[in-house]
Amino acid sequence: MFFTKNRQILRWIIIIASFAIISLILWNTYVFFQKFKDEERAKMEIWSAAQSDFSNSFNDLDSDVNAVVEKIITDTTSVTPMIMVDADNKISIIKNIDTSNISNTNVYLKKIKLQFEKENKPIDVKYKENYYGKIYYGNSNTLNKLKYYPLALLLIIILFAAVVYFFYRSSKIATQNKLWSGMAKETAHQIGTPLSSLIGWTEILKTEEVNPEYIVEIEKDIDRLQTITERFSKIGSLPTLEKADIVIETQKTYEYLKTRSSKLINFKIITPNQPVFVNLNPQLYSWTIENLVKNAIDAMKGKGSLTIKISNLENKVLIMVTDTGKGLTKKQFNSIFEPGYTTKKRGWGLGLSLARRIVEDFHGGKIKVAQSIIEKGTTMQITFKTI
Repeated sequence: MFFTKNRQILRWIIIIASFAIISLILWNTYVFFQKFKDEERAKMEIWSAAQSDFSNSFNDLDSDVNAVVEKIITDTTSVTPMIMVDADNKISIIKNIDTSNISNTNVYLKKIKLQFEKENKPIDVKYKENYYGKIYYGNSNTLNKLKYYPLALLLIIILFAAVVYFFYRSSKIATQNKLWSGMAKETAHQIGTPLSSLIGWTEILKTEEVNPEYIVEIEKDIDRLQTITERFSKIGSLPTLEKADIVIETQKTYEYLKTRSSKLINFKIITPNQPVFVNLNPQLYSWTIENLVKNAIDAMKGKGSLTIKISNLENKVLIMVTDTGKGLTKKQFNSIFEPGYTTKKRGWGLGLSLARRIVEDFHGGKIKVAQSIIEKGTTMQITFKTI
């Protein structure tokens, strides 16, 4: 109960705590990097001092002392790449730099020396008033690896955040799908109960002295309710697809909508002369066309021209619904398919969302706004693979 009421607060606490932990890790990494770099410079200063003493007293020291000083020099620079130039600025010593595969060593070493100068301030090698040269040194392999550690850490964090985001998004979509299915099944169930009663009453009316035309009209509405019930039943679960001629299925829906729409709408349909077969669920496809046509009529405010055109291409078929309505802006091309989005004062904004679910999720097709011009009209396009 506590977590449910304070979910938003807890979410922000987790986000802030995660940000604080990440910042602390990055700061500690930076501090460690700087400390490690200072230690390498201290080693290089020791090397410089040892080199100075070694150069100054080379002739005065016995062989054992020389060996000790030389060991200090070697051990101190065991991992740090360096170049030492003499008093005349000529390269005299190089350490931890591989030049075995370099054709022009001098040019390569000069380039490395400039790089080292950018990475670390050179150290002078001198003893009292005597100047013996200068040491240029770069970052060791360990330091270079450590330098990229924060970037690697950030990348891992970004990837982890992406995984969490997509997991959360997938979970949310799954929850929405369950809600869709539950609502659809419940709607089908709720309609089914009074529908059964209506069918029974219709049979009773047939035995009475009632105008047969009334019975015919009632039966048409009952058939319509049965179609709606089937639609909701199928949208609530994975529908079965069957081989069907999309030309015939479109014409059926077209004729039904034409007879029940305003006479101020100029309907037109353009179809191929031959059948076009696709894997289809006729009830759900009819629902999609109905939603597109109703949206088009609303966009034209009940007056204008509406054209349905079917184009059979090599491996696919295009169904285009064109109106002469108010049109859409570019920003609305994708948002109109979002659940709850509507430009009308009435309505829930579910028609096109359902259409996308039927076309893309159930039929593996594609639905989009093909083109739209403000105050001139819109063309909606459905694409199916042919068989």
